[in-house]
Amino acid sequence: MNILLGGPEAARLKAAAGPLGRAEQAVARRGDDFFRGLLDALPAAIYVTDAAGAIVYYNEAAAELWGHRPPLGTSQWCGSWKLFWPDGTPLPHDQSPMAIALKEKRAVRGMEAIAERPDGARVPFVPYPTPLFDESGALVGAINMLVDITERRSAELVTERLAAIVESSDDAIVTKDLNGIITTWNKAAERIFGYTAEEAIGNPITIIIPAHLQDEEPQILTRIRAGQRIDHYQTIRQRKDGRLLNISLTVSPLKNSQGVIVGASKIARDVTEHQRAREQQDLLLKEMNHRIKNLFSLASGVVNLSARAAGAPQELAAAVRERLAALSRAHALTLATTMQAEAPGEHPATLHALVRTIASPYEDRPGQRIRVSGADVALSASSVTSLALLLHEFATNAAKYGALSTPNGAVDVVCAEDGDYVALTWAERGGPPVERKSEGEGFGSLLARTAVKGQLGGAISREWNPEGLTIRLSVARSRL
Repeated sequence: MNILLGGPEAARLKAAAGPLGRAEQAVARRGDDFFRGLLDALPAAIYVTDAAGAIVYYNEAAAELWGHRPPLGTSQWCGSWKLFWPDGTPLPHDQSPMAIALKEKRAVRGMEAIAERPDGARVPFVPYPTPLFDESGALVGAINMLVDITERRSAELVTERLAAIVESSDDAIVTKDLNGIITTWNKAAERIFGYTAEEAIGNPITIIIPAHLQDEEPQILTRIRAGQRIDHYQTIRQRKDGRLLNISLTVSPLKNSQGVIVGASKIARDVTEHQRAREQQDLLLKEMNHRIKNLFSLASGVVNLSARAAGAPQELAAAVRERLAALSRAHALTLATTMQAEAPGEHPATLHALVRTIASPYEDRPGQRIRVSGADVALSASSVTSLALLLHEFATNAAKYGALSTPNGAVDVVCAEDGDYVALTWAERGGPPVERKSEGEGFGSLLARTAVKGQLGGAISREWNPEGLTIRLSVARSRL
């Protein structure tokens, strides 16, 4: 029996075509060859089976989709080399959509499958098997159209991947229409701005724009309508809880399939912490620059002052080296204490710690010859340098001429708080007989004049007692 609309099918068509007019009757009289030609010319893959499922016809598009030409009358259900379900599991030919249509005598819709060609290539397709019946209602075969959905599946995969990228992005990715109404809102947007997708979608984008920047949105929309892209625009946006964020914003026109601009896509990156880090970095660089300049000035001052009291280059080199070494120990003290500080604002050193640090080269064990007692006072980093130089001069002079120049000599350092001042008494004992010396304008006098009075806002005095030299140093508490 011929089921390609020849024989009884052609006769039925002719009978039904009576009221349709001469053109339709002429088409019907052309018979099987005419309709075969039509099917051959179609770009869609089409094939026909008999009632048992044997393939009796297929067009060129079907042969191309299958990748081979199955023998007519022997291949059954479907001409593809192998069949698979969309998830990749094998699909037996006798369970294919065409087999179901013939067995259940009904059209099958809404299914997808994958055809594997002999060369291993796989083609996803949607089948449309439809049973054919004769005038008596008996099943005579079926016709099937296979729609290649490779491009559609590729587009779907691309869409799925893009959606996954959007959802997993750390940046807020938002789309809006040309009226500024939010149309999509990803997870990062929820996290950054505090609004859920349900709260944001359908509302104007101005819900995240602070009141004083509301005029930005009309300007952005104007540029988008003109097809312009906005790159890395630094601005401020507002969270649901009212907190302001520093945002780097990129806005691009969004086009439909015809290339018409229908909205905008926005990528917003929260750069608040980055901005704070940059500000902190700038602050640290400025502080470093300030400190380096101070170090150069300090070194220059030490050299100039030491040169006035030095009688030979060797003496100058030794004096400068010792004074810089004392400053280095004091700096190490402040650095170590700062790094160990547990709370912000904790002072980098104390007066007792500084005295012990400067005294360490002159005794075998701490407190052996230089004993510190009384009130301990916290020091700022800026005051440590001046005090370290002063204490170094006290200890150096004691080692050369005073109590530390003899094996049994010692120094008592007593600290006390006196209203707005802090007093330090350096009392030597056990040294050689004391003789009052005129310092002239040596290092000690210059240091007292510049450091004590100028930098520390205090005063210094000396008493040459029979038991040893006593130095009284008074420093303004505000300078510490």
